[in-house]
Amino acid sequence: MDLIPKPDQVVSAASNVAHQLFYGGLADLRPMARTLVDEGPQRQVYHYRPSATARPQGDPVLLVTPLAAPAICFDLRRGCSLVEHLVEQGRPTYLVEYGGVAFRDRNLGMEHWVDEVLPRAIEEASAHAGGRPVHVVGWSLGGIFALLAAADRPDLPIASLSAVGSPTDVSLVPLVAPLRPLLELTGGRGLVTRTYRAVGAAPVPLVRWAFQLSSFQKLVTKPLAVATHLDDADFLAQLEAVDRFTDQMSAYPGRSFGQLYHRFIKGNALVGGSMELGGRTISLSAITAPVLVLAGATDGIAPVAAVRAVLPHLSGSREPRFEIVPGGHLGMLTGRAARTSTWAVLDEWVDEWSGAAVVPPRKRAAARKKAPAKKAAPRKKAASKEAIGANPTRRYGSGGSRALSR
Repeated sequence: MDLIPKPDQVVSAASNVAHQLFYGGLADLRPMARTLVDEGPQRQVYHYRPSATARPQGDPVLLVTPLAAPAICFDLRRGCSLVEHLVEQGRPTYLVEYGGVAFRDRNLGMEHWVDEVLPRAIEEASAHAGGRPVHVVGWSLGGIFALLAAADRPDLPIASLSAVGSPTDVSLVPLVAPLRPLLELTGGRGLVTRTYRAVGAAPVPLVRWAFQLSSFQKLVTKPLAVATHLDDADFLAQLEAVDRFTDQMSAYPGRSFGQLYHRFIKGNALVGGSMELGGRTISLSAITAPVLVLAGATDGIAPVAAVRAVLPHLSGSREPRFEIVPGGHLGMLTGRAARTSTWAVLDEWVDEWSGAAVVPPRKRAAARKKAPAKKAAPRKKAASKEAIGANPTRRYGSGGSRALSR
């Protein structure tokens, strides 16, 4: 709204306020229709019902949620839902989520998700889609899980892998870097360690507080942002959806949180490109699938440098790529600007790798030994100059990223 609102702005603001008061909000929070196709311990794999108007196209997409975050991160609200976007394009769309965390789950470590949940979800999505390879899209810690699972199991039917806002060098996270020397002083016996061991999980208030702290400035200025956007129904609807997302955060299992806290926050385990898990070493260089790495221009939880740090470790990938898109940690995935930036990049990426043959690593290595050395023919690229990878200097602007709804 202008400093001195115009008549039409006053009318729009009054309408929006009335709608919030009498109807409970402006956001269309109806979830996209889906069907459960597989389940197990902390694993529910859903298939989203195809659109009645879109022609089916491409290989299936599997969306991977992080621990503690609700699966609505991918289906935030109508008009700002990655699920809705994929389904309306005719893409077979699947999602894996983990259910609530109880005290009985306190002994579950990260290896449960890397060894069991993710590989099974990928295999089930592939089988349900007729045996086609799967485009795996993981956000935040979901991206880390996807990278580790793909590195540990190169035989999985993965067409491509996309890690969205997934930091691998936490020393470059501004919120964490100043605290790491202090965390070492307690020798692993600090308040955080004692709390999650006693409770059996990282409490929900702690998880919610950590997420909100990354956007502290936006949180403080939220009342002003609302007041100055009372005439913008889409802006207000996005705020409602983000508030619902934050309210539905859940706890981390105690052992998983302990691994994240000690290995990632304190130990920066993946900075070298490998980590010990379940009695063996998993190296990201073992990933053979194409990997797309996306960083948010204003992400406080996973800054650009912390996300970009994974690139030198993807030496085994058929094609690693990196893009910067506008938005913070959630905004880059499902903010209003994501419609024309992040989703456009994902669309190009999935289109490029749909239909590509997934050759098992052993057969690929054997073929290299038998075949005479020759110069590889260039793979066909999209004709557009804006095609992903065709313009290495392309970066999406982030001038509007200050908004809470971004």
